[in-house]
Formats: sequence, structure tokens, C-alpha cells
Amino acid sequence: MIPYGRHEISQADVDTVIDVLQNQFLTQGAQVPKFEKTVAEYCSVAHGVAVNSATSALHIACLALGLGKGDWLWTSPLTFVASANCGLYCGAEVDFVDIDAASWNMCPVKLEQKLLKAKAEGRLPKVVVPVHLRGEPCDMAAIGALAKRFGFKVIEDASHAIGGSYAGQKIGACAHSDITVFSFHPVKIVTTAEGGMAMTNSDELATRMGLFRSHGITRDPALMTHEADGAWYYQQVELGYNYRLTDLQAALGISQVQRLDAFVAKRHALADRYDTLLANLPLTLPTRAKGNLSGLHLYPVRLQLGKISPSHGEVFDRMRAAGIGVNLHYIPVHLQPFYKSMVFTKGDFPEAERYYAEALTLPLFPALTKAEQDEVVAALTAAIAP
Repeated sequence: MIPYGRHEISQADVDTVIDVLQNQFLTQGAQVPKFEKTVAEYCSVAHGVAVNSATSALHIACLALGLGKGDWLWTSPLTFVASANCGLYCGAEVDFVDIDAASWNMCPVKLEQKLLKAKAEGRLPKVVVPVHLRGEPCDMAAIGALAKRFGFKVIEDASHAIGGSYAGQKIGACAHSDITVFSFHPVKIVTTAEGGMAMTNSDELATRMGLFRSHGITRDPALMTHEADGAWYYQQVELGYNYRLTDLQAALGISQVQRLDAFVAKRHALADRYDTLLANLPLTLPTRAKGNLSGLHLYPVRLQLGKISPSHGEVFDRMRAAGIGVNLHYIPVHLQPFYKSMVFTKGDFPEAERYYAEALTLPLFPALTKAEQDEVVAALTAAIAP
């Protein structure tokens, strides 16, 4: 089976992790702050706060921004459930903004329309979470302008997008957002096995996220509410969580980031080749906006179902039977049973639903060979045949 994604571990990665195993600290040592600094410098941002998953990063980002009961968080319906769940973790209400038909990301026009209506109804969001689906940057300048106009905070869910850039700045620089979140899951662009990081230019937000990731506990006298009892003293000042990343994971991340640009370049070369090989098939191919650089975590195509005989499900099943590990990113969140049990229903976000009815994620990872890519294309050509 050719999977849709696969991590790539070098001997240097292995040696780096072994070195940590042979040293004093497996957790809360020097590697996590070094990893945070490495990624922050890469993105040209002030702070990185490493955690055990991108989901945790989204959660502490929402907490740091003060999201809570009575507030609203809006995100794209076309994402993994964590982009929405982070709002529920904080006791907030969640809603969605439909996608743009071309980019498949949150549509700024629809966002503005929804904001105008929400303002009239007195329920503007406190936080908006645009998602860089497949690594393609959202229109962050437009979203950032709306944030200033309507007074909401922005968390970029860049789980797919590390290594990419928007208008000449690295994704993660937070040029149009308060916080940006990365994922280091094994199928992502670089990996720490499991892990994530929240980036910000705000000293205050970085401090608060650091507290929330580690039980809300501090040893910093400047953050304590009363004088320390002695040199041993620590103090819980927030209700935090155990979201810490280990030094083992951080060491792997540091090593992986050294090859980040090479990984992204390989993904673009493979995507370019897909664009050529698939150009004459009845498919809608993913776009890449000029002036930006996609992280290219995923290469989803959309079946032009009116031009082929097999159904969406039949094509998916035929590909899997041929040994191609296609996937579907994503089932719109509002169609999940948990969310449908709230106020959402089919038809609420039609563009995301149209995407879902047609989408198929093809294998894309740096180690994918041309022969394997040819096998994927041949299988897809056969799968869409009558």
C-alpha cells in the first residue's frame, strides 16, 4: 500500500534522539527551549511554545486569548475537528464560515458577510481560526483587516503549513494573527512523533501559553501572587494542563527542521508532476496562489462526478483495492454527529459539502518515487473509467 503520507527519518534524526537518551534529561531539559528557538527563528517570530500536539496548542492559544463561556469561536467547516473542539474545551460556542470555491480555505467575503450579520445580532466572535488546508495559506491580509475592523482575535491553524510562506513572510510569523499553530504529527511536513507548537509575537501570550501547558505552575517570582516560602517554592497561578513536549521529541524536531525547506521543495516537485500527469483527467486539481508558498502537506483532487460513471465511493474503494492509500481530508465538521446534535445540519455550508462530495487525497510525501507516483496516476485513471 502506498500511503497518503509518510514520515522520513534519517540517521541524523536517530542519532540525535539517542544522544538525548544517553543524557541526563528526557523531559524539561535543554532540548525543548532549543526547539522553540529553532522554529521561532525559522519563522521570524518572537516566541514558540512547544506542546504535545497541535490540538493542545490550539487549546492553550484559546485559553491565552481569554476565550470562555459566552464567547464565540468561528473556524472553517473543512478541517479536522480539533480546530473547532478547542473552542468547546473553553466553554465557548462554535460556528463556521464556508470555504472559497477556488482555494478551499475560509472565504473572506463570506466571513465579512457573517460578521456584519453577527454584529447586528450582538454575537461577534472573540476568536476566528482560519485553517491553511493542505498547506495553502488563507487570505490572511483580508482576514487580519477584518479582525481589526470587528475586534476579534486570530489563531492561524497552520497544522498543514510549516515551511510555507504568505506574501513573502514565513507562515508562523503572525503578521496578520495573534497566534499560529503548527503540527508535528508523523504524516505532517516535519515530525516529533506527536507534537505541536504555538507561535506568537506577544510576550504576554507566550507567558500565558507556557503556564497553561504545564499545570499553570511557575517558579518565576514576577508571576507569583505572594512571596516565595523558600528556594524550593513554586506556585500554581492558573488552571493548567500537562501538555509538555519531551526532550526526546524536541531533539527529533530540531533535527527534522534542518531539512524542512528540502522537504517542502520535494513536495512541490511532486505536486508539479501530479499537475502535469493529471491535467487531462476529469478532475479539479488543487491551486497554489502566486506570491505564496504552500507547505503542501496534502494533494487533494476533486472528481468531476458529472463526467465519470463511478461514484465517489466507488473510486475511493477502487484506489484502495489497487494498493493506493487514498484518504479524504476532511469530512466537514458540522456534519459530524456530535456537531449535528447541536444546531448544525446538512446544507449549512454548501461549498464545504460540495468539496466533501468530490474530494480524494492522493499520496504525497518527500520519499514518494516517480514510479510510485506513476502507479497512483495509473490507478486513478483506471478507477474513474466506466
